[in-house]
Amino acid sequence: MAEGTDRSLQMLATALEQEERGRDFYKEAVSKCKHQLGKEIFTKLMVDEGVHIVRCKEIYADLSGGRVWSEQWKSHRTESEDLQLLCRKRIVGLGPKVQADSGDLDAVKIGLEMEQGAINFYEDQLGKATESLERDFINCMIMEERSHYAALADIKFYFENPESWFVEHERHTLDGA
Repeated sequence: MAEGTDRSLQMLATALEQEERGRDFYKEAVSKCKHQLGKEIFTKLMVDEGVHIVRCKEIYADLSGGRVWSEQWKSHRTESEDLQLLCRKRIVGLGPKVQADSGDLDAVKIGLEMEQGAINFYEDQLGKATESLERDFINCMIMEERSHYAALADIKFYFENPESWFVEHERHTLDGA
């Protein structure tokens, strides 16, 4: 196998491990989360990580079978293109008087760490990519992981200080004055 293919296979194997850990974490978080917003977002993240797993496995199978990078992975799309926008809509619907469970907040913090780790991993791999389609794949993964991070960061801010979240994001006073 060519050196570039070996490197790509190693990258995909590592990515697959990370994505599976992420999916398993979000699955557990859904079952333990007390707040409906957390349950909904963790469910969407779990599904997105599942899509990432399918992509990685498919590309890995192609490359290890002697085929080259193709655009086939692009047919596996994540469910929510803009998770942060969806998150903000849900928060606005919930209002500024939320009481988050400390376990839910802890899960959000762990999710943030995992998503940042994934972003760092893919950004590192981007500099090593030799194929145009490989760069497309990595850039897509970075964009999706950043979307996950941004949504979780919004939830963290909201859970920690809902009134401040509304002041910052809604740009009006809470009493309507």
